[in-house]
Amino acid sequence: MRELTWNKKFMSKLDLTCPIPKNEYDKVLLAHGGGGKLMHNLIEKIFISQFDNSLLNQQGDSALFEIDSSKLAFTTDSYVVQPIFFPGGNIGEIAIYGTVNDLSVAGAKPLYLSAGFIIEEGLPIEDLWKIVVSMKEAADKAGVQIVTGDTKVVERGKGDKIFINTSGVGTVYDGINISPKNCKPGDVIILNGKIADHGVAIMSAREGLEFETEIVSDLAPLNGLINLMINTSKNIHTMRDATRGGIATTLNEIADSSNFGIEIYEDKIPINEQVNGACEILGLDPLYIANEGKLLAFVDCNDAEEVLEKMLSHPFGKDSKIIGKVVEDHPKRVVMKTSIGTNRIVDMISGEQLPRIC
Repeated sequence: MRELTWNKKFMSKLDLTCPIPKNEYDKVLLAHGGGGKLMHNLIEKIFISQFDNSLLNQQGDSALFEIDSSKLAFTTDSYVVQPIFFPGGNIGEIAIYGTVNDLSVAGAKPLYLSAGFIIEEGLPIEDLWKIVVSMKEAADKAGVQIVTGDTKVVERGKGDKIFINTSGVGTVYDGINISPKNCKPGDVIILNGKIADHGVAIMSAREGLEFETEIVSDLAPLNGLINLMINTSKNIHTMRDATRGGIATTLNEIADSSNFGIEIYEDKIPINEQVNGACEILGLDPLYIANEGKLLAFVDCNDAEEVLEKMLSHPFGKDSKIIGKVVEDHPKRVVMKTSIGTNRIVDMISGEQLPRIC
């Protein structure tokens, strides 16, 4: 009784007025997790407004901080992809590579990961074993160790087979200062390969779609490629992996953080012909479709060609292209020069085209 009374008094001192008006959204929607405007609004008004601090306000893929003169990167992510097995991978591999990549694009060498499992009652043990084995193989491939974890089981019907959370820590390379705020006019934008493979692979598995040749996810650990890039140039100002919301959302986030404009070229953006055809049939825009092995690097124009050459020599960068540049015009806007010579504003969509993609 005393505890209830204390809790009541404590809660009465808090301002519990929700910053999102009820007439806007009174319930969380699937689109709030999609990487678009709704998700950014939710994060800004609900989470950042309460957890506000200098590290969180970096708003990169990882938090960067110093302990005893060592600069570290720390990140966390949760994976709810459906189906849990899909062409080119499974939920376990995404959980490893996604966290490795978030550390890597912050300019860090990934070292140690945690793994938390929320398992629904009824999941076949064989499926769990396959996922765990693939996570071990992925961790070995990326050169990281899973050093701690947690397991919870929920009642049948209270989950969706399995959800996984991974957190990771790594050490930031010397002389590197990568941030969404650091790009500047004249910087060249390099994309490391073909877009939208992951999202279309998930959709094909989910809906039972068949194509002439199988479309597989682009799942990949990018730390080896990024290490090569960083050893080539210290003038990589911004780097992000283009996951939820695709390259369009990632570019919009960077434009907003830097207060500069971004210009991209439609005919320079690499995309698999089969994937492009599938997007046309399904009415999807590949610019907004999630990837799991693609990064965008904003590089000083004097170093861009050398960085591109090195990227092309790596298996996960063999289709790299320069797709645009940072400009002073149209600040906080992304504009695409289309193949027919017109300009198209590439805005951030409200939700996402494909939910439960990672």
